[in-house]
Amino acid sequence: MANRIQRTFLGSGLGPGTGTCLGVVALVSMAVLASVLPTVAFAREDGATAILTPQIERRRISESQIRASNIEVGAFAGVISIEDFGSSPVYGVRLGYHVSEDVFFEAAVGQARAGDTSFETLNPGVELLRGSERDFRYYNFSVGYNLLPGEAFVGGNRAYNTAFYLLGGAGSTRFAGDDNFTVSVGAGYRVILAKWMTVRLETRNHVLDLDVTGRNKTTQNLEWTLGLGGYF
Repeated sequence: MANRIQRTFLGSGLGPGTGTCLGVVALVSMAVLASVLPTVAFAREDGATAILTPQIERRRISESQIRASNIEVGAFAGVISIEDFGSSPVYGVRLGYHVSEDVFFEAAVGQARAGDTSFETLNPGVELLRGSERDFRYYNFSVGYNLLPGEAFVGGNRAYNTAFYLLGGAGSTRFAGDDNFTVSVGAGYRVILAKWMTVRLETRNHVLDLDVTGRNKTTQNLEWTLGLGGYF
């Protein structure tokens, strides 16, 4: 390249002395450019690296502190509709064992007191059941399955673990002076409020055969309850 520049200046009609001086100037300029260009290139590379480097701010995340206990003990209260005897308050307790995150077993005891039938209401003084015969007391053992586990958000800073579950089981119901085999099915919604405490909204249907009016019939007894429980 130096020879080309020299020939250019010499071919322009300048004198020999002038061409030599210009050649020296050209060589010096080339040396300066050769020392400056790598610095510029490195500066561009360094600048590109600084721009492409992501600045990620790490957030601190607190994991949910849920007890690893498998036993759940709770109490509940609500309303039960005893077929032919109206709706009555019901209350009881339950004991559950969680085999896994999805499956659990549960035993429950509940009690209510039946009201008057429409026949008794229309015929004052007539009583189909007397005293303790109106006590509706059931015992059942159920298997539950957490069908839809998830989370419930309250505001922007709170989230609670939840689960929609199904229940099915069998047991016995003491009513009208007899013990009656009972099949129970239901569903519920569980919310874990704290490390150990849960709240449950649940509905069940207790299906049993009764012979109160002289005719044996299969009755549907719907129950709605709200309960609190704890893991131990």
